[in-house]
Amino acid sequence: MKSPVNRTVSIAPMMDCTNRHYRQFMRLITRHTLLYSEMVTTGAVIHGDRDRFLGFGAEEHPVALQLGGSDPADLALCAKIAEDFAYDEVNLNVGCPSSRVQAGRFGACLMKDPELVADCFSAMQDAVSIPVTVKTRTGVDEFDSFAHLQQFVETVAKAGCQTFIIHARKAWLKGLSPRDNRTIPPLNYDCVYQLKKCFPGLEIIINGGIKTIEQMQAHLAHVDGVMIGREAYAHPYFLAPVDALFFQDDRCIASQREIVTQYLPYVDSQLLAGVNLRMLTRHLVGLFKGMPGAKNWRRYLSESMCRKEKPKVLG
Repeated sequence: MKSPVNRTVSIAPMMDCTNRHYRQFMRLITRHTLLYSEMVTTGAVIHGDRDRFLGFGAEEHPVALQLGGSDPADLALCAKIAEDFAYDEVNLNVGCPSSRVQAGRFGACLMKDPELVADCFSAMQDAVSIPVTVKTRTGVDEFDSFAHLQQFVETVAKAGCQTFIIHARKAWLKGLSPRDNRTIPPLNYDCVYQLKKCFPGLEIIINGGIKTIEQMQAHLAHVDGVMIGREAYAHPYFLAPVDALFFQDDRCIASQREIVTQYLPYVDSQLLAGVNLRMLTRHLVGLFKGMPGAKNWRRYLSESMCRKEKPKVLG
């Protein structure tokens, strides 16, 4: 197996957010944070346009692919394809509660079948030399006791899984939308801390509602890593200090203006390749969040997204 991935800080897989353009942009803010793809289903990998779903630039490393599926053979095949594409890690989604995902019998509903998750993990890890990890919730529907979470982790760990990323809330498969499932079930950080105490030899990464450097530091006193979700998209520049604080990289932090300037050559190349300007610039909307002029920046981007040419850098 290849050398382990540093998961001290990572950015969560987010549909319609963590695509290759966002990842290129984020690499200008943090060089070391582990970046995840959007969730890609096994069907899309096997039957779809692989360059579209899996392609990424060398600058994006370290980068992980998250897969959605529940058939061990299909997941093993897709894990091997991910390795061939040079991903640093492949992750199994056991946390998404959307109805579409449930219809395919994967995502959070798999928490009810830990033996199947264990089989999926084994098949994936046997197929590759890169790490395979599992991202899950603290519970799902009535399967929400700590005892159930403990049993789930123990079962999958016996299959060889060493890294669990835990979104610190349960999921409701009915009655709540995926968006509501990110906010309405209460956060339970203590549950994740307790899990680490029960399994000190496992790598436990905490996810959910983390929005500040101070919160990240507080969590790292109890677990092995923190995964940042929506705040990394809504306010990406808050992660600018993480390389120095958590990865001992003391290179100068680029300003927001420098980041935009550095991103423009990538915009040029992608426009020449036929990518829509909006797909390239929508990730920058929150770059100046909390700063004077942020509203003007958002308005400028909104007005510029429909143009065919790249936007100019504001002075």
